[in-house]
Amino acid sequence: MLLLYPASASLPSLQLLANSSSIKCRSGLHTPLKVMGMAKESSDSGDGITEKVAIVGGLVSTPVIAWSLYTLKTTGCGLPPGPGGSIGALEGVSYLIVVGIAAWSSYTKYKTGSGLPNGPFGLLGAVEGLSYLSLLAILVVFGLQFFEQGSIPGPLPSGQCFG
Repeated sequence: MLLLYPASASLPSLQLLANSSSIKCRSGLHTPLKVMGMAKESSDSGDGITEKVAIVGGLVSTPVIAWSLYTLKTTGCGLPPGPGGSIGALEGVSYLIVVGIAAWSSYTKYKTGSGLPNGPFGLLGAVEGLSYLSLLAILVVFGLQFFEQGSIPGPLPSGQCFG
């Protein structure tokens, strides 16, 4: 924020401007001059539709991924396709949502120096943290699966899983 009145002692040029805060008009009258510059306040209220979609998507995706990872660890396969492939589709979309939220958070951290805003009731911040925890769990379970079974099941049903 830039304020020319009162002037800072550390900036002599601003002090000179502040001391001459009146200017002469052609009519000879003195008009006081007040210069003020303010930055736009950032919105942490989470009113954006993108933030709300990320919150809902993250809150739905995190338990689906937990279920998927538990199933993968105990059976060696992901979630069953379900009626019309709906459960398998939900599983795949959930992985994409979590990766997308983590990527959005990383990009925001790179550009601004801080992560995503907290959002309403701190939910976006919670979803951000849950997404990073989910990514860590994915790496651990996929790594264990690879070392124990020699492979990770593909995204589509195969002869090994639900074939």
